[in-house]
Amino acid sequence: MTFRALNSLTHLKRVYLKSLGILTAATLTLLSTPALAGDPFRAGADHNIGPHTEAAFEAFFKQGDYVEARAALDLAMASESDDPLVHGMAASMAYLDNDFDAVAREAALTKSTAKALLETDPLRGNIYSAVGIFMEGAHLMSTEGVARSTPAALAMLQQVFGHMDEAEKIDSTDPELNLVKGFMDLMLAVNLPFSDPADAIDRLSQYGNPSYLAYRGIALGYRDLGQMSEAMEAVNQALVTAPENPELFYLKAQLHRRQEQIDDSIAMFDKALQYADQLPSRLAQKIYKEKCRTEGRSHETCGVEAADFVNGL
Repeated sequence: MTFRALNSLTHLKRVYLKSLGILTAATLTLLSTPALAGDPFRAGADHNIGPHTEAAFEAFFKQGDYVEARAALDLAMASESDDPLVHGMAASMAYLDNDFDAVAREAALTKSTAKALLETDPLRGNIYSAVGIFMEGAHLMSTEGVARSTPAALAMLQQVFGHMDEAEKIDSTDPELNLVKGFMDLMLAVNLPFSDPADAIDRLSQYGNPSYLAYRGIALGYRDLGQMSEAMEAVNQALVTAPENPELFYLKAQLHRRQEQIDDSIAMFDKALQYADQLPSRLAQKIYKEKCRTEGRSHETCGVEAADFVNGL
């Protein structure tokens, strides 16, 4: 059981940090004019999330535009750095850049700003206390190795769920809570045989918001469980409200390929690659290589072509 839990943490280290790198956003029309606080999770701005933080979130998760997300995040760091979501996103960006010193720094800031928030907004304070601890565990595994970091990482996971339980006591239907916890639970359920993914999928479908991110999580869960038709239905639902997100096209390409719908798969890879200049170079390279392999070329050839493609952007 400990070994399987460790495998789950290894998977979460890659997927959840990026997905919290699930905590990011959109248009920079906010640059020149003052804006009211927003909230990408709830219909009302009840929790007073800053406009640049909201913009960064949407650029990352709705647009799949990492260039705009970084610009919006810089603005959020300058004026809204008391929100732990800002530091959660910064840690995610650092993780994508393989800058583990920055991951550690921003994870610690996520925890400290979340602790400060506990008094005025205990719901979000507990959510991001969990997130900060989780990211510290992922950093530990990345820098010290899986075997050495296992005892501490598993202890951290218990703390994560303790904070999530406290948040649920405040509002078990909160969209932000259910989005974060739904992704966590789904990744655990996919990797731990004694966990039930149906609960995580139900949590995301009932309470998760924004819908483009909730449906994306559901699609990923169904994909990893081998339920391709359900995964395709979920990714199509995500595309309704995020119609130009290249990572959704990429996910759809993978689903087509797993169903041996090769022409449709290649078409979706091509569609995702139309947005390559707004993606991290490693992700663009990965998408190109998967498309090339789907077309039947060798691993070595595809590796060279993918590198050339990214270098030419």
